[in-house]
Amino acid sequence: MFRYLLLLIVALPWAAKAAPGSSDYLFVWAMEARHPQADTMALKPTDLAARRTAMGLGRDFLAVFDVRPGPSFGKLVAMVPAGPAAMAHHTNYAEPPDDMLYANDWLGNSTYVFDLRKPLHPRLARTFGSVGALGYPHSFAHLANGNTLATFQYAGGFNHAAGGLVEFDPQGRVVRTASAEAAGYPDIRPYSLAVVEQADRVVTSSADMMAAQVSHVVQIWRLADLKLIQTLRLPPESDGIYDTAADSSEPRVLADGHTVLVPTFNCGLFLLKNLASDKPSLQHVYDFGYRTCEVPIVAGNFLVETMQSGHVIASLDVRDPEHPHEVSRILLPPDEYPHWIGMEPGGDRLAITGYGALATKVRFARIDRHTGALTLEPETIDFTRTWPDGWQGSAVPHGAVFSRP
Repeated sequence: MFRYLLLLIVALPWAAKAAPGSSDYLFVWAMEARHPQADTMALKPTDLAARRTAMGLGRDFLAVFDVRPGPSFGKLVAMVPAGPAAMAHHTNYAEPPDDMLYANDWLGNSTYVFDLRKPLHPRLARTFGSVGALGYPHSFAHLANGNTLATFQYAGGFNHAAGGLVEFDPQGRVVRTASAEAAGYPDIRPYSLAVVEQADRVVTSSADMMAAQVSHVVQIWRLADLKLIQTLRLPPESDGIYDTAADSSEPRVLADGHTVLVPTFNCGLFLLKNLASDKPSLQHVYDFGYRTCEVPIVAGNFLVETMQSGHVIASLDVRDPEHPHEVSRILLPPDEYPHWIGMEPGGDRLAITGYGALATKVRFARIDRHTGALTLEPETIDFTRTWPDGWQGSAVPHGAVFSRP
């Protein structure tokens, strides 16, 4: 009995950390880079050879890490190399129900689809580039019918014109495409999307990845046929110095399944009202107070936003979406700039990637889903190591997605 109690006491610290629906694995989309901090600002975005040389790039890859609490946490359990790296960027924001994860190398205009049905043995299912005139896909959303909807930034070549939407069936065949062009708005560049199935609507943001132009719109589409219904201008909220209505970033559907909040890269937050009606509108509801905001997630009644310029991750209570208010924040070290945040679907953990000192590691935090309180975890996953494909050195993670429980 004594020995049994002793074993139970030893196990309790780990048991206390494990949520009932916690994820076993973290899927991380990354690229090999010997010089991850190299300055490439002076290079043309399309000069991929110079970029690869400056950063010492190898290949893009998908890594699978064990994130179960305990001694195995952070162990690399699988790696799937993909094509030559240019800018490993976004994936689905959560693991899709069909376990087919889309991951793009944005500057390379290459997208890879990974089969995660066997997480210890993931495989590359297919790849694609441009679809007709549409190129440079950015964000991906799994639909209830099993298809995947993607935003494409450009049409007719790199930064030539507004892109649009492409819907793929489960086998990767193109179901339909739609252009985001709208008269009077030459700077539209579809960035991310929120799908509101119950209202038969899709909401897309507009921001150019290369910041070659500034956009001030949100677009609303009919999901059934991808008809562009309306292009809405974000109401100006400039303080005379800084334009918080510039470059809508990552629209998110709240827990009620129909309310949509739209942040901007300039740290404004807008509520989309009357989405299903003939006269939807946008209302400015919050200013995060910083000047570069990035990827948000929804955790129950809370919106969690990464604020790159403030080295901050903050949670807002959005039960009253017209009057959100901050309830908690994490302040990261001054050399860490958070960008991506992934939410554990059945638990309370967050995975964070970014720039600066975050460029070669994944950080973890937790959110109390009842109060919105955020806490920074001590664990990190270091991406400077010897990799199974023979690469020795650093790699740059970007999209990080927890496995479904």
